[in-house]
Amino acid sequence: MRETRDTMAKYGRNAHAIAALVREAEVHRDVYVDPEVFELEMEHLFPNSWVYVGHASQLSKPGDFITATIGRQPVLASRHSDGSIHVFYNRCPHKGVKIASEPCGNTGKFFRCPYHAWSFKTDGSLLAIPLKKGYEGTGFTDTQANGGLSKVRNVVVYRDFIFARLSDDGVSFEDYFGESLSTIDNMADRSPEGKLAVIATPIRYMHTCNWKMLVENQTDTCHPMVAHESSAGTAVKVWKREQGDSTETPMAVQLYGPFMSPYEFYEQSGIRIWPNGHGHTGVANSIHSNYSDVTGYLDQMVAAYGETRAHEILGEVRHNTVYFPNIMVKGAVQILRNFIPIAVDKTLVESWVYRLVGAPDKLYERALMYNRFINAPTSIVGHDDLEMYERAQEGLKSNGNQWVNLRRLYESSEEQDVTAVINGTSERQMRNQFHAWAKFMTMDMDKHVEAAE
Repeated sequence: MRETRDTMAKYGRNAHAIAALVREAEVHRDVYVDPEVFELEMEHLFPNSWVYVGHASQLSKPGDFITATIGRQPVLASRHSDGSIHVFYNRCPHKGVKIASEPCGNTGKFFRCPYHAWSFKTDGSLLAIPLKKGYEGTGFTDTQANGGLSKVRNVVVYRDFIFARLSDDGVSFEDYFGESLSTIDNMADRSPEGKLAVIATPIRYMHTCNWKMLVENQTDTCHPMVAHESSAGTAVKVWKREQGDSTETPMAVQLYGPFMSPYEFYEQSGIRIWPNGHGHTGVANSIHSNYSDVTGYLDQMVAAYGETRAHEILGEVRHNTVYFPNIMVKGAVQILRNFIPIAVDKTLVESWVYRLVGAPDKLYERALMYNRFINAPTSIVGHDDLEMYERAQEGLKSNGNQWVNLRRLYESSEEQDVTAVINGTSERQMRNQFHAWAKFMTMDMDKHVEAAE
């Protein structure tokens, strides 16, 4: 069946054909709508990239575990008795049954397969097999199963953010992220103790669209004043009508009001791009710049970092940082959104809120409110984006034009794989993402073809 599929495939593992889907300032519609391209992403793009798995605070005690998916691969992360964190493929080496099916939990001192009760230490090593004498003299000790749970060998925990790369070969963590890690640094440094904590489950919901549409939208600054006019725009008008003599702007209005900022605001705010598809909006200014001060917070930060450093940390108010391939970090309000591909036209969104350890509760309250007001499908503005994604997924089936245009403020082909600060309404960060897409999609295709032959 697989041979038939490959023979009939439109793209197969043809690196040239895949790369041709991305031009300097255009992207072919198949990148969004072709099921074969999606399957190739699962097989190549995600294993070749460094992908977010979870946060170390979710593994606070020995035996704690979380589950995640990298492409099509289910993975399991756990905290071992010595405090180390390990990431495994989430399948028993015996018959392939998933070891853990829950999003998180505590397994105690070992994992136990629910099918035949093979058990494994929390570092993945094989602990026990029922009726083990039945394997004596069978050569079992020389098999992969005797090694326990298969480990993901490339794992980095950076400021408690857990990243993994499934491919044994590829770009190192440091080279992959480079200076872009400054957004994670800033988010963690906003805690007087330099620590973040996940203490609640995320908002989870499904979008009927390709995952890359959500990633692009994070640095699309030409849509808020248009797509959100009927929602945030109406809410702002109602507030102005009803505020009367009030001089205090409610937190909710502070959160959704800036979405109605004009093009000039976003132009001047700027976008910073980094190599390998990473970048962020809000360089000089952002929609998070003018929130009300929280009593006592600045004093805590000054005590922790000194006055100069405290003002540097809090003065960095980046809007959305895209970490290629599929997460967005919003440091100023401590939110991470994970866009998990399910099918070519189906994406699961997880929107996580982090607590600033040691900071006033009001900051966590504001982050939770932002998540519900802006990111949830029932929010003030989130459903507007969902409507646009679904329309785009349908519209791209049209044969009238097979290319998506990303030419706004395009200058030259030399804009690839560089660090730069640009006009805040440029589509260059989207182009940056798709150049990275082509790079990580194709980097191992020749090797796979040689192996198949």
